Amino acid sequence: MTELKTIDIKGKEYVEVNERIKHFRNEEKYNGWAIETELLSNQDGVCVFKAIVKDQDGIVKATGHAYEKENSTFINKTSYIENCETSAVGRALGMLGIGIDVSIASADEVQNAMKNQSSEPKKKSPNGLDFTELWGKYKEMSKEELRKEYQEVKEYQGYTDKQKEAILNIISRCGENK
Repeated sequence: MTELKTIDIKGKEYVEVNERIKHFRNEEKYNGWAIETELLSNQDGVCVFKAIVKDQDGIVKATGHAYEKENSTFINKTSYIENCETSAVGRALGMLGIGIDVSIASADEVQNAMKNQSSEPKKKSPNGLDFTELWGKYKEMSKEELRKEYQEVKEYQGYTDKQKEAILNIISRCGENK
């Protein structure tokens, strides 16, 4: 079995998707096997892919799914669909057991997740919410107050679905630190 190259992310070693694919294509035990991908959905700048690994007899040996948002990272400004397909393949190969010494997540996924997570949200969202104001408001609330606020926002009909999702996300993130 060939040694897979890893990269260090915050003290943990992760295998990149290209390394998983090279391993899959070059290992004799996977001779005749295939990777199939399917775009499950692509709506409002959000896509979901499924990747399937099949053996030489067409039997499914592993699957992986991925979700990407357009414009969520620099690469996703132009290539969110391609990035999503690659992530799904990486996860399927991880489920097959390739490159999972530390995690099923590939280095690409971990780096992407880290870019999308920040301790403080951006100032203004595209849907008109002032994240700084909301963050400040919810950061001061107790866990119980946050639970109540979360329920009220969920039931409130005056927000668009995207606004509601953004507000609930902020409330959840503020509650994580309590």
